Amino acid sequence: MSSTILIVDDSRTMRAMVRVALEESRHQVVEAADGHAALAVLAEAPADLVITDINMPEMDGLSLVRKLRADGRHRGTPILILTTETSNAVKQTGREAGATGWIIKPFHPEQLRQAVLHVLQQTRS
Repeated sequence: MSSTILIVDDSRTMRAMVRVALEESRHQVVEAADGHAALAVLAEAPADLVITDINMPEMDGLSLVRKLRADGRHRGTPILILTTETSNAVKQTGREAGATGWIIKPFHPEQLRQAVLHVLQQTRS
């Protein structure tokens, strides 16, 4: 089953790595370089899942999560944080903001695919 997944990361290389991993599972992937760009993408078309970095210019990932959770159209959209941040305090802040899950960079493509599959299955059930 194909899903539309929005990748939000200021690193073009990281977006490409995530895209390749997810397209192998036949997902449609759209990209944004920061939170503001992500909101613009989502205004045009919804996504089944958002994967976002935390540390980005303009609007960081946690601010994006908060904005999406405050918006009725995206309140139920699963959001995975994909970041180098490993501290429990930052993870707790992410959970409080409304993040669905957390993946640490660098990631293994199969780990990412499994996390995406798990979250999408939970959302659909």
